[in-house]
Amino acid sequence: VKLVESGGGLLQPGGSLRLSCECSGSVFNIIAMGWYRQAPGKQREYVAKAFTLGGGTEYADAVKGRFTISRDNAKNTVYLQMNSLNSEDTAGYYCFAAVYHSNSATSRRDYWGQGTQVTVSS
Repeated sequence: VKLVESGGGLLQPGGSLRLSCECSGSVFNIIAMGWYRQAPGKQREYVAKAFTLGGGTEYADAVKGRFTISRDNAKNTVYLQMNSLNSEDTAGYYCFAAVYHSNSATSRRDYWGQGTQVTVSS
């Protein structure tokens, strides 16, 4: 299983950016996909996730109202639309996928992408 992120970049405060992450490889079921981020010198921080069943979404308080997560289940892809970005959003953004490889509970695994950098600076 491989996750590949794209869409990071350098932008000014107040700008917008959309990140994408595609999950490829053999899986039985993807439970959820989402994003974490890690700024220099800080611990990795949860950002958002989107569940396959029911399409529900969750967000960290720091990004509620500014970020929107969405899924294209047919493409095993998750997106993160980020608006009103500020310097505190500067971080490496890492995609994850929670999957099952069979109908056994023991087949549950989490996978991570390599990260894409988002830098917000004037």
